[in-house]
Amino acid sequence: MSDPALPATTAGADGTPTAAADTVEHLVRAQLSQSLGGPRGILESAVPTVGFTVSYVLAHDLRRSLAIAVGLAVALLLVRIVQRQPVQFVVNSLVGIGIAAVFAARSGRAQDVFLPGILYNAAYAAAMTLSILVRWPVVGLMIGSVTGDVSAWRRDPAVVRLCSRLTWILVAPCAVRVAVQYPLYLGGQVGWLGATKIALGWPLQVAALSLITYVLARGRTPVQVPVDPPPAGS
Repeated sequence: MSDPALPATTAGADGTPTAAADTVEHLVRAQLSQSLGGPRGILESAVPTVGFTVSYVLAHDLRRSLAIAVGLAVALLLVRIVQRQPVQFVVNSLVGIGIAAVFAARSGRAQDVFLPGILYNAAYAAAMTLSILVRWPVVGLMIGSVTGDVSAWRRDPAVVRLCSRLTWILVAPCAVRVAVQYPLYLGGQVGWLGATKIALGWPLQVAALSLITYVLARGRTPVQVPVDPPPAGS
């Protein structure tokens, strides 16, 4: 007999429960939307990069450009605090630009602002690819984190295949960013690095999510959890 489906609740950006997710497709859509922080979270992650790039291209002053980028991230954080909105995505942006500033300040090279992002995307693509090869795709782990059983979803080969396909789609943007940006980094092309970071940021992510939405719209795979065996002697 098949395992019963479990309607899984998901949380919004502020941590409050939202509608139940009774299919893998619904669950993945909700989790991916939450992970990006919505349109505002995407915009806030891009603002410091825009500020740094425009400033450096115009003035070629590394310290000033770094100060502008950090200042913009701090300003966005203060706005979130004043509005009593979740600060997770702004803090992530602030941490990212802070790490980038350390890299660039130590080397004195403006292109090193973009090195942490390149390394991050390379590591993320490698980790997700490995998760697929060992049949523990990242999207499946997302499902397990909500259902409360990390491995139950692996009992259904159809779910494993679906999660592997979706994880490959998430790998693609990271791989493209590395392939485009690393040669620019080696050439010290700061302006092009900033432009491609923005162009290959949320637009590429939205394209990937659109493809995921198309794949998910074609199926309704139940979210399932295992049934505990009856007690001995019952």
